[in-house]
Formats: sequence, structure tokens, C-alpha cells
Amino acid sequence: MPSPDPDVPPFSHFLSEPTYTSNFAHMSRASGTILSTMGLANPEAAHRDRPSAEENVPNRFELFLLGDGEKKVTEETDTRIPSTSVFTFNKEDHTLGNMLRARLLQSPHVLFSGYKVPHPLFSTFELRIQTDGTMTPRQALVQACKDLVTDLGLLSREFTKEWELRKMVGESMDGGLNGA
Repeated sequence: MPSPDPDVPPFSHFLSEPTYTSNFAHMSRASGTILSTMGLANPEAAHRDRPSAEENVPNRFELFLLGDGEKKVTEETDTRIPSTSVFTFNKEDHTLGNMLRARLLQSPHVLFSGYKVPHPLFSTFELRIQTDGTMTPRQALVQACKDLVTDLGLLSREFTKEWELRKMVGESMDGGLNGA
């Protein structure tokens, strides 16, 4: 371990000094001494040795592809409240969670539906469903999924129809101007 720099006062000097205006030169030398003591003489080199933010980001396909033995949805029955289950969705986020919650609340048999994301860095969410007992939470979830698929199919057809109509109107307007 290298010996401390004799020109650098001890750290207690920095703490007991009433003003820091004259100590900037000492502080920069002290930080260099601390870094060299830790084996990091060149702070820029130390920064280059650390992984960049891009290297810490998982591959995009890892956000939606399930691993070996990983299930998309798991159900845990809540024993404290009757007719209540908590469903954990893996590799999904707020988009599906909010759509399912909103669709479940449209059902007259669903008393409560809410979701939460346990941690923002993990693509999972937990959906809690409580029904009135005439249907199970699982049946309510399956019905909500079927209804969402129907609604999204209708949305897709309507959007495609409007898109094609806009393209035809745009082509006819361009054709009329260019042909004259």
C-alpha cells in the first residue's frame, strides 16, 4: 500500500475547517491519493473498466420470451377473502394489466379487480380478482380475455377499413390534381 501524500492534510482537517474555499487544491490531491490507494490511479481508466449502461440492459427478447419451466400465468387463491385469487403474469407489463383490470370491472360478477407491478425492473404484474361467488376468479379472467380478444379484433378491422379508405381518398385527390 502506497504511503499517503505528505502535502495532503488528514480528513479530520477537512471536517474541522470552518471554510472550504482554500481547500479545493488539497481536496483534489486527496481524492487522487484515495484513488491511488484503492488501485485506481486514473479515474478515467476506472470508468472505462466498468460496464456501460447498454451492457446492463437485458436483450429485448428476454422481456417477452419465457424461460425453461417458466409459466405465463400462475394463480394463488387468497384464503382471507372469499372468491378471491391473485394471478401473477410473467413477461407482461401495465398494458395488459390495465386492459384486464378495466375489462374485469365491466363484469357484473366481479366485485374487485386491481393490479400492481411489484418492481419496475421486472416485467411481471399481479392481478387480484374478487367475484360475487357465482363464477370463480379464473372463469372471470378467462371471460375477460375472450372479450378483449373480440374487442381488439374489432378495433383492428375498423382501423384497417379506415386506413384503406384514407389511402383511396388520398390517391383519388392526387390523381385529380396530376391529371388536369
